[in-house]
Amino acid sequence: MGASGWDYVTAYDGDVAAALDALQARVFQEEYGDGDSYGSLEELREDHEFMGQEGTHTILDIDRVVSASDSPQRPEYGTLRPLATDRVVHHFGTDRPTPQQYEELIAAANDAMSHQEYEQSLLGECRMRWTGRYVVLHTEGVPTHLGIFGFSGD
Repeated sequence: MGASGWDYVTAYDGDVAAALDALQARVFQEEYGDGDSYGSLEELREDHEFMGQEGTHTILDIDRVVSASDSPQRPEYGTLRPLATDRVVHHFGTDRPTPQQYEELIAAANDAMSHQEYEQSLLGECRMRWTGRYVVLHTEGVPTHLGIFGFSGD
């Protein structure tokens, strides 16, 4: 099926795992809310054949938050980890980026004209498939949102 990139901005109140849970509940409702395929996120995850072979190609493919910002040395599929502070500053010019700055960098990455430009963009920071990264976003200097991006598929 190929790799699919995804990105989201979601509310944040200081708990990354809670923000991930809320985002996943919203995305599950959008994708599977009719109940024809799966009645709950837990039921979806219990379909090991589907999740192991195909996945959803959304944030629903992530099942845990990892606090280490460094890239994993071995595959750690299903993980969401923070973008290191030095990389946040590299891309945003500040350690307190705003949701608007995040949206602008995501748009620029998606519009990249070459593979090299893309690899050097914010989205290029997530190099391992079936994983994601997050950035804490600020409104008037206060953490209010998470920018979450990653890839599913091979």
